Amino acid sequence: MFQLLVFVVCAATARGAAEDDRSLTVEFDVRPGGQVHSFSKSLHTFTCTFTYAAQGGTNEKWHLSLGASDDSAVYSCSIWRPQGRSYLFFTQFKVETVGGTIEFADAFSKVVDGEKEVPLQKDEYIIRKKSVSHNPGHFRAELSKLMVVVRAHHEEL
Repeated sequence: MFQLLVFVVCAATARGAAEDDRSLTVEFDVRPGGQVHSFSKSLHTFTCTFTYAAQGGTNEKWHLSLGASDDSAVYSCSIWRPQGRSYLFFTQFKVETVGGTIEFADAFSKVVDGEKEVPLQKDEYIIRKKSVSHNPGHFRAELSKLMVVVRAHHEEL
């Protein structure tokens, strides 16, 4: 059941669902030059921050989507390049979340033939309770998409 919910929340945000009180999609520039940059968005009590450094080429348009389940118990954060492949070389990346604990994360290096996503090898990134980041010495510098699903923290009455 949880995997189905993960799929539904991620699919809704990845398709650029219409903005409402349960979803949000914004465009931002990923900038090369080797400097560390961050981009952050919030939905309700959930915040997702993408921090990275990249080299080569020129700015690229990327999207960050946030989604919430109907009961706001599960949130998703998807960061991706709509063209499916980045021509930048990422020297580092990190997605940090506030408002819950990561239950699922996946990362992709590129899209082949317009639709088949190529996942990063599991040793290329590290999943923690509040973040997903590159694994130094193992990350191969290719990144096209990150997805994180978070179980929200709820205050006890």
